[in-house]
Amino acid sequence: MKQNSPLDTVYFITLGEDFKFSEQAMHIDPSIPLPVQKKDKDAPGTFNMAELTEEQILAGLLTVMAYDSDNKNILYYRSLLKKARPNLKAELTEAAILKTKNEDFELAEEIFASLRGFDPEDIATVLNTALFLDQRGDFYRQSGLTDDADACDEEALFYYKQAMDAEPAVPDAFFNAGFFYLKKRNFVEAKSVFETYLALTCEESDEDMGENGVYKKNRAQEILNDIANRSLEDEHFSAAYRLIDSDKVEEGLEEIRLFITKNPHVWNAWFMLGWGLRKAGRFEEALKAFEKALSLEGGKTADTYNELAICCMEQNLTDEAKKYLLQALSMEPENTKIISNLGYVALKQGDPSLAASYFQTVLEYDPDDKIAALELQNLDV
Repeated sequence: MKQNSPLDTVYFITLGEDFKFSEQAMHIDPSIPLPVQKKDKDAPGTFNMAELTEEQILAGLLTVMAYDSDNKNILYYRSLLKKARPNLKAELTEAAILKTKNEDFELAEEIFASLRGFDPEDIATVLNTALFLDQRGDFYRQSGLTDDADACDEEALFYYKQAMDAEPAVPDAFFNAGFFYLKKRNFVEAKSVFETYLALTCEESDEDMGENGVYKKNRAQEILNDIANRSLEDEHFSAAYRLIDSDKVEEGLEEIRLFITKNPHVWNAWFMLGWGLRKAGRFEEALKAFEKALSLEGGKTADTYNELAICCMEQNLTDEAKKYLLQALSMEPENTKIISNLGYVALKQGDPSLAASYFQTVLEYDPDDKIAALELQNLDV
């Protein structure tokens, strides 16, 4: 079934020569069709000119910005918005960032699309779009929606690359992209973009950069030192991640073992080994690898504890699984993936009421979590 386009809620109307809202209202060229957002109460195909408001026109223009930026009248529509709302870009940006923080992703996505349509050359909007998609991907991954998370990451990378290609160069694009590459365990690219960030800011004084700028420079250097000290840009490490992530697990395991032979004290490497072994269904071996990661500096992360719990669950070690999950939850209290796993542990331990409370908590954080909703439906409590 074909989904309706947001443009289906927009009428294109032509106003008469004598039409005007007020002396203060926007001046409109009556020869150019004007996009108007229909009201919710309007029946399909109906439109009452006498009830037309300026807000409907503004909403229609923003919809065109978001979904029809190749419209032949787009320059005129942009000029209308600029005249009617001189501070529009700042207002929309603030609204989009707020919606992202509140995890209202669909509305945030629409606002960012409107911003890009309104000013396609604004690199700040491009970078903010990348950051939005990056955060949305993290949210989906925590909710166990891996495919959705991967799709967001792919889009985020597209916009990060656009921001990094800007002229003149935008240092913050490289700084933020560095953390994206770290998340993807692509340490070669992370090293490259953090080095670029430092090169772009090397001639700026601490006074000019301010406290936040100095923090960023120091943080970038710390990460570069860490990558170098743990040899994370090593080709075996990078190859291992790519192979395991693309389900070529056995080949990936060979690569990460070669890395560990040379770098036995890198917790990330043992974590990756455990990840590959778990994907291969070798849970006892994976458990030992994650335990090794946990014992090394930097390895006590919520992800490590969660992975340990999964391996324990697969071996019916439910008490141990619960212990690890509670430790993970103390580090990331709103991580729905961890809360869901606590629900599965409760099911394995024969406590459906407790399991239901965990799945209900997941839905409180993320009402769109289909897995938790299905589990609650199956429990019928």
